Amino acid sequence: MLGFLAVSFGAAGVGGTLTSRTVKTWYRGLRKSRLNPPSWIFGPVWTVLYAMIAVSGWLVWRGSTSEGTEGRGRAALSAWGVQLGLNVLWSGAFFAGRSPGAALGVIAALWTSIVVCVGLSARISVAAAGVLGPYLAWTTFASYLNLRVWQLNRR
Repeated sequence: MLGFLAVSFGAAGVGGTLTSRTVKTWYRGLRKSRLNPPSWIFGPVWTVLYAMIAVSGWLVWRGSTSEGTEGRGRAALSAWGVQLGLNVLWSGAFFAGRSPGAALGVIAALWTSIVVCVGLSARISVAAAGVLGPYLAWTTFASYLNLRVWQLNRR
């Protein structure tokens, strides 16, 4: 479990570093959706989500040690890694790159990779798939917020 927490929160740290450079300057000056939550909400939400991502990966890993599930486990864990990488890439595109348009493409790929990860994880552990539900829901909402920032700030 500790390894999955380390990888998950390592990704969170990289994403946080990419975000912190512009969140108080460039991002603050953007026009946003009326549904945009207050800034203080993002830290606690992402902390819980990254912990849930770690738990999901661990449940898949643990469930894939039984006879006949090794291949499915590798596929699910690969999808887990891909979604985590795309999560970091989104922070890089949106915040570090200051490109809501490019971030839209990344978040579409991220959303898709989470759906794939949920599907593959469910073949190993229904609990692992279920734990990713809030992450998928939040990413769906974040996709809307990203779209609105792009629409409201195009020149």
